Amino acid sequence: MATDKLKGRRAFITGSSRGIGQQIALGLASLGCDVIIHGRQKNHTAITRKLLESYPVKADEVHGDLSDNKNINTMISGIHERFGNIDILYNNAAIMCPYEKDIWQHKPQAFENSFQVNVYTMYYLCAAFIPGMIDRNFGRVINLTSGIKDQTELLPYSITKAAVDKLTRDISFKLKGTGVMIYSLDPGWLKTDLGGPNAWYPVEDVLPGALFPALNDNDDLNGSFLSAIELKDIKV
Repeated sequence: MATDKLKGRRAFITGSSRGIGQQIALGLASLGCDVIIHGRQKNHTAITRKLLESYPVKADEVHGDLSDNKNINTMISGIHERFGNIDILYNNAAIMCPYEKDIWQHKPQAFENSFQVNVYTMYYLCAAFIPGMIDRNFGRVINLTSGIKDQTELLPYSITKAAVDKLTRDISFKLKGTGVMIYSLDPGWLKTDLGGPNAWYPVEDVLPGALFPALNDNDDLNGSFLSAIELKDIKV
């Protein structure tokens, strides 16, 4: 893969104040891609912003709570007004529902909150930015999913990730031949605030695999489920 493919492109990465989103932002910047990072509040993005100073790219930031539709709309409008368009969207932000030992004790609010951030907001961002990508005949959308299964204690979270996969496949049907590609990306079980300290891999292992869908030009993979860990040996 050509390392200059993303030079001059602009990427927006939700939930990039730390963890996986932060690694993706740094990985994109290392390839010359301008980035817009995101956190709930301005102080949350300070560390990522500082780390990005090492790269000769434009780094900007937006802020907003993705559980609040008003904040989401304000954030989307702000991006359109400030930047005009984005070329690459990483829908990385997600929340984990409360842990319940008893499968029958999950609360309705846990499902509602999980779907709001993990699925509905993902759709709203796709709807906000994909039409412009189609108009420009280029775009990459990467929806972070999960390989989680058989963990009924985390059911509200796990079914949102199944919904992410379905959402991605269905949108991909409309994108064939447009120059815009969309993928589900499983980052793997990583040591993050969400993944916990017992996870199998350090968060840095999400790279370079997480960059593959932003770089790929093979339309046959549009709508695919990809694993960052399985792609850890790719050359970018």
